[in-house]
Amino acid sequence: MSLQPSSSARADELFKFNQLADQWWDQSGAFAALHAINPLRLEFIRQRAQIQASRLLDVGCGGGILSEALAQAGAEVTGLDLAADTLEAARAHAEAQGLKINYQLADVLSFAQRHPSAYDHITCMEMLEHVDEPASVVHALAQAVKPGGWVFLSTLNRNPKSWLFGIVAAEYLLKLVPRGTHDHKRFITPAELARMARAAGLTPVATSGITYNPLSRTYALNPQDLDVNYLMACRRDDK
Repeated sequence: MSLQPSSSARADELFKFNQLADQWWDQSGAFAALHAINPLRLEFIRQRAQIQASRLLDVGCGGGILSEALAQAGAEVTGLDLAADTLEAARAHAEAQGLKINYQLADVLSFAQRHPSAYDHITCMEMLEHVDEPASVVHALAQAVKPGGWVFLSTLNRNPKSWLFGIVAAEYLLKLVPRGTHDHKRFITPAELARMARAAGLTPVATSGITYNPLSRTYALNPQDLDVNYLMACRRDDK
């Protein structure tokens, strides 16, 4: 697949995720961790935004794990991704579930220019650490959301603990995600992400970590622990 000149995507990342396209809905496979944390992501969103009857954009939707949960919660969902095979897997699964989700092979940078202030809320989960210019993606999200709307982000913090737990433990010891999924130097600290959000006209309102207990093999929201995986809720300035 060729990339647009202004594409937010990296060719190596698209190849990597397309290679795993048939595994998105195997809840014990490569994306088992995403299935496990999805209820927590939905809870974080629901604590702040009205999902029912909202027009919602899911950027970097992958195989549609979050998109489907949002659609089941009553949102009118558009999902964007640039991994073509992955997007086909998302379409096929949604159709099998009887869900109407508008999946589009599109880059958020150009999409936002064509759809300014078009969405009540936007989600962009586990994507920013896979692009070269995350600030440009955050700017596009701010452009596409309505004034007063919510933008929900998630990524991984950058510190020694996140290298140990997010890469060494998750990819090699516990095998929660495939090896090579993450590059530690692309992780983003909460302070960096907050600066990106403010520069784009978004106001960070709340954060929460997603922690993992290897003994019980369970995940939990923890607003006090942003050391590894974390979520951030932002609102677009109402202008």
